Amino acid sequence: MCEHVRVALSARLDGEAPPATAAEIDAHTATCPGCQAWLAGAERLDLLVRATPAPTQDLTARVLTAVATDQRRRSAAEPVARRQVLRVAVGVLAVAQLVSAVQALLGVEGALGAHATREMACFDIALAVGFALAALRPERARALLPVALVLALCLAATSAVDVANGRTAVVHEIGHLAAVVQAAALWALGRGGPRTTPLTPATAAGRG
Repeated sequence: MCEHVRVALSARLDGEAPPATAAEIDAHTATCPGCQAWLAGAERLDLLVRATPAPTQDLTARVLTAVATDQRRRSAAEPVARRQVLRVAVGVLAVAQLVSAVQALLGVEGALGAHATREMACFDIALAVGFALAALRPERARALLPVALVLALCLAATSAVDVANGRTAVVHEIGHLAAVVQAAALWALGRGGPRTTPLTPATAAGRG
């Protein structure tokens, strides 16, 4: 009887349904010193367990470290992805210019005459090769950037003057926008690359 009552008392302390009625449990406990002592100890243990906070592991530092690491990884990956897009853009523009120049070189005589048309085509082919090399070796983009910027500025200025004076139509000058786009893409590509460290006097002298 005591064993069954103590199981019922334990269930009632845990908030569970006891296997006996409350009247039966209380009637036995009131007349059994052993069960009274057992109940007093169980109640003290229950109070002690409820009063003692469960140990928890502080994960704040670990979470903050993981967040910082992820942010650094994202910050390092974004410039790399953007640089790859710029390389592809410069390469596509180079191929387009090369195809157009080859067609002019092997095609019919232009408005400037056969000789002038071929000379301009050769110049465009040289620029296209330079842009292709910049796409393949982005660290060399800065070397071609002054040429691309000067070409874009000169073409934009002369086109604006000729259109304003009525010497040509705007639709005929739209093709020069490719040079401006090329210069902008090359500038963005060279801007994100590693900077060249200048030679110090000692290093320059050591080159012999």
